[in-house]
Amino acid sequence: MRILVVGAGAIGGHFGGRWLAAGRDATFLVRERRAAQLAKTGLVVKSKLGDISMAAPPTVSSEGLKGQPPYDLVLLSCKAFDLDAALDAIAPAIGPATAILPFLNGIGHLDVLSKRFTAANVLGGQVAISLTLDPQGRILHLNDTLALSFGELDGSTSPRATAIAKEFAAAGVAATLSATILQDMWEKWIFIATAAGITCLMRATVGDIVAGGGAPITGALLDEIAAIATANGFAPRPAALQRARTVLTASGSPFTASMLRDVEAGLPVEVDHVIGDLLMRGKGGNYPVLAIAHAHLKAYEARRKRLAK
Repeated sequence: MRILVVGAGAIGGHFGGRWLAAGRDATFLVRERRAAQLAKTGLVVKSKLGDISMAAPPTVSSEGLKGQPPYDLVLLSCKAFDLDAALDAIAPAIGPATAILPFLNGIGHLDVLSKRFTAANVLGGQVAISLTLDPQGRILHLNDTLALSFGELDGSTSPRATAIAKEFAAAGVAATLSATILQDMWEKWIFIATAAGITCLMRATVGDIVAGGGAPITGALLDEIAAIATANGFAPRPAALQRARTVLTASGSPFTASMLRDVEAGLPVEVDHVIGDLLMRGKGGNYPVLAIAHAHLKAYEARRKRLAK
């Protein structure tokens, strides 16, 4: 299977590196700056589950894709605000039989991908892994899991999905081929939107929010987002909802959302994709905590852009 990994950042670099280490046919689609960095330092992954160091991982530019045959699988893991540019870049690699597996937050990207290419090209996917890119371009795996799930949007078990699962297994990745991938994605969205909304709003860890008496506000935000999911036909399963509530109201927890780390670093955030899209799908309902979290992050974005001028 020919695999194109879009970008060699935290998620793409990690999974692409594991595929290459396992001898699979994977290539990174990278911009000039990252290509130069990889040529200088190689691809480095630091993980409790096994480090990877590769002097010269195969890379290609968007221009270099032109004239090549389509890829079998395209792994897409960009930020939502980079999605349009990423779709332009991968267009030469997409054929009628190409499977696009996106690991983006929320679900709005599924419609964008289906409109740009075809619905038949698009799989659903979600990953539960904590990764970051350090200033030297090394990929740091911060927890001890490689779990993810993916599947056909209609819940079928297709030959291509089975083949992709084998590619992940060969790389030592626990990939679940899910018949309920949209449900899985909504449940992850509920969790990350609550985590991002509350930790950014409070500018604090979960433990500090609890210590400050904010756990009921976290619970109210979680309930609002779960109500939106329910109104859209994806009521969270009790175990998923209880797991989210437990993690996000744990006394002493150092957990924060990656969006808060982006805010603290003065970086762009996925407020429209993660928070704003939920409000839109709420269809005019009353979601006061979510609305405040959204306004807070939109104000942050407005200030960041103003100061950057």
